[in-house]
Amino acid sequence: MNLFTQMQKRAEDGNPVRIGMIGAGKFGTMFLAQALRLKGIHIVGVVDLHPDVAKSNMKLVGWDEAAYAAQSLNDAAQSGATFVGDNWEALVTHPDIEIIIECTGNPLAAVTHCLAAFNHKKHIINVTVEADAFCGSGLADKARDAGVIYSMAYGDQPALACDLVDWARTCGFSVVSAGRGHKWLPHYRQSTPDTVWDHWGLTAKQAKRGRLNPKMFNAFLDGSKPAIESAAIANAAGLDAPDNGLVFPPGGIDDVPNLMRPRSEGGVLDRKGMVDVVSCLTADGAQIPHDIRKGVWVCFEGDTEYLRNCFEEYKVVTDDSGRYMCNYKRWHLIGLELGVSVASVGIRQEPTGVAREFRADVAAVAKRDLAKGEILDGEGGYTVSGGLRPAAKSVAEGYVPLGLAHNVTLVKDVAAGEPVKWSDVEADTNTDAYRLRREMEVKLIANVAV
Repeated sequence: MNLFTQMQKRAEDGNPVRIGMIGAGKFGTMFLAQALRLKGIHIVGVVDLHPDVAKSNMKLVGWDEAAYAAQSLNDAAQSGATFVGDNWEALVTHPDIEIIIECTGNPLAAVTHCLAAFNHKKHIINVTVEADAFCGSGLADKARDAGVIYSMAYGDQPALACDLVDWARTCGFSVVSAGRGHKWLPHYRQSTPDTVWDHWGLTAKQAKRGRLNPKMFNAFLDGSKPAIESAAIANAAGLDAPDNGLVFPPGGIDDVPNLMRPRSEGGVLDRKGMVDVVSCLTADGAQIPHDIRKGVWVCFEGDTEYLRNCFEEYKVVTDDSGRYMCNYKRWHLIGLELGVSVASVGIRQEPTGVAREFRADVAAVAKRDLAKGEILDGEGGYTVSGGLRPAAKSVAEGYVPLGLAHNVTLVKDVAAGEPVKWSDVEADTNTDAYRLRREMEVKLIANVAV
């Protein structure tokens, strides 16, 4: 509870946490806005495919032009200013940088960036949760081997949910379930970038005015992002994925204890110890009051009479049996909260969530009947969405993870609603992400066999 104090001490000592950031999109820009207020850090370098856009974003959020006018990384490291460029390799190899923040949103690139950073003894805060969903435990293993920290990004929902799970377990409670909220109706699964704004509640004109990316927003709407983030939570918190995908039961915050308990006790879970997502809409599309759409929750158990009596005495909201209770964070502030990860990794050498197992996976599921010869366009596109599955099932069945289902060609027809399999595609096997994923699959199969 004293991270801020310790960060202030780093500033007073003239020894700020030195950071390099790859990607200056929405998440990165939100962090850049807050970084101006964090005296205990120094952003040595920002790299982006479009440096001029990165500079424009920095100016937008209040950076003085002189603050990002360093002529090189060496100049930035010595002067205290920031260098903006497009060479990520120079960033991860620079000796004065301690932490790399990966926030490109490109899962294949993110894996390559992370592995390179580990090789040069840099800690990684991985904002690109899409990469963590299908390679998280492999990246964590590589970081451990290199003697560095690999961390989820605080501000995104997986790290916040893991924080709640850790809180519950540290208090001595048994965690029954954890997850996030979402706006969900079953037909959203078929949404494409052409239909997303109608479902989202914006006009195409409003979306264009806001420079909103329809594919990115569609990844949230069609269930891909909830599956990705649920996989990250499961793999970090030691929870299980539902056998047939997320249930998305409708409910508000106070409904969570009734919903997120085992089906045998009136809830929606196959068993205790699972992840799922709560929808803020009823089956007919009506908004549910006091929803958890933008937040996260943990459901835990009063497994003794004394604990249940305490719940009753302190008038907390429980399920109708008085046995299950939830705690929650109703809002997540995305890049505005990333300073918590920077401080935790830089000062405590502690991740804000990290995949410890390969328990959950996100399979690419056909949105419609797909024909041989079609090219899959990945997360948020026209062809596939993400479906959460137990990792053991996904690997045994040969499902293609959503993160590797971009720009690959079908060699077979795939029916709507069916997961795409490796035998259905012609994939690019010459990538760091593919190789690391295959390592994880081999390891999982070996562990299952034992």
